[in-house]
Amino acid sequence: MKRAVVIGAGFGGLALAIRLQSAGVDTTIVEARDKPGGRAYYWEKDGFVFDGGPTVITAPDSLKELWRLSGHDISEDVDLLPISPFYRLSWPDGTRFDYSNDDAVLGAEIARLNPEDVAGYRRFLRYSEGVYEEGYVKLGHVAFLDFKSMLKAAPALAKYQAWRSVYSIVSKYVKNEKLRQALSFHTLLVGGNPMTTSSIYALIHSLEREGGVWFARGGTNKLVAGMVKHFERLGGVLRLGDPVAAIDTLGDRVTGVRTESGVELAADAVASNADIVHSYRHLLKGSRSAQRTAASLEKKRFSPSLFVVHFGVRGTFPDIPHHSILFGPRYQGLLEDLYDHGVLSEDFSLYLHHPTATDPSMAPEGHSSFYALAPVPHLGKFPADWSEVGPVLEARILAEVGRRLIPDLKDRIVTKFSYAPPDFQTDLRAHLGSGFSLEPILTQSAWFRAHNRDEAISNLYFVGAGTHPGAGIPGVVGSAKATAALMLGDGR
Repeated sequence: MKRAVVIGAGFGGLALAIRLQSAGVDTTIVEARDKPGGRAYYWEKDGFVFDGGPTVITAPDSLKELWRLSGHDISEDVDLLPISPFYRLSWPDGTRFDYSNDDAVLGAEIARLNPEDVAGYRRFLRYSEGVYEEGYVKLGHVAFLDFKSMLKAAPALAKYQAWRSVYSIVSKYVKNEKLRQALSFHTLLVGGNPMTTSSIYALIHSLEREGGVWFARGGTNKLVAGMVKHFERLGGVLRLGDPVAAIDTLGDRVTGVRTESGVELAADAVASNADIVHSYRHLLKGSRSAQRTAASLEKKRFSPSLFVVHFGVRGTFPDIPHHSILFGPRYQGLLEDLYDHGVLSEDFSLYLHHPTATDPSMAPEGHSSFYALAPVPHLGKFPADWSEVGPVLEARILAEVGRRLIPDLKDRIVTKFSYAPPDFQTDLRAHLGSGFSLEPILTQSAWFRAHNRDEAISNLYFVGAGTHPGAGIPGVVGSAKATAALMLGDGR
């Protein structure tokens, strides 16, 4: 393979392109939007910087490895800053829980909720370490191309009762309901329902403990910019603002891509980091096998969408940490509304991102930047007119942040805007406006997920949230490692 085209400059596409270019493959990334990053897009408004994409950076070594491949160091291009606590969790009754990998502090936090759960947490930690080793270290960077590979993983899946949910496993070890929520909410960060997502995803707890939680100085967008700089340093080419219109095929091979502006790029292999349904349904219109795959994918369960309110305010707030989870009055009922019933509930839980807690440069002096994120049903479950729903939900979310954290928030806001499910659908071609592609349940994981290499078109590959192992920065960077191994001949 001499030439490759990667469609999409999200984390998965960038990581794959860096791996290919590092191996001597002439690689071009074609990105539809005016900036790289995919979901990690960003906006600059009124002196504030607002990151749109993943703001919780974990497994930093998987990122550092992209530089080490060519004898470089990530610090040349990116300044990663540690975050502590990882998250502050709070409930409507005023209970707070600071979540970190400091054993003494974490033990004291657990004891405040329920002293009897300290020992249970230790047992859960051992469980999490086991699934981390099996599910992430051993299998998180390996492609599942046939059912045999799934069978090989079966003993480990059985040992760790992968058919059970994360919440079920956590509940086996700890009794306090708030602690159960604190140890199971992580699956929501990759689009999964804690009540149904496979217990294998409890590995996220050990992933965070092992590598910490980080933030790139200047925002997640600076991590993206660093990856682009490194890719171009290696000789790679990034084309912005020209969406791919079609992946061209001849028989059972791809020959290259055509963009909407009419540019044709020949390639020995094509890898798509675009939405998996969009890739099959729209970019491969001329392939009957691809259309069959698209029809199969459309029958699967997709993760919810997101409603995000970005706002810049006067004042600084040293008592509000970088990451907060504001739980609502319900947990299981709210999740059922979101995942099962497709209901936009009156109550909600929020993830609050406060980057100026770590990096004040993301706002004008004496100001702060935030975003508040609420999971919402995707457009297939809740096909609402978001031009009407959005302003109402935005007001409710800001009122909740004001009620619980910043009483005079309304008077402090300098600038604000929201990002809703139709924006995911339009800007990212995300099927149903999903925030995380396929829902990470057991029957849509590993071999049951979209494959890293197409079964019928031998030089067509996929990377990103819709492929194994799934969403989140460690997931899509892991998928890039698995896909690169296939493309470079090191995989199966």
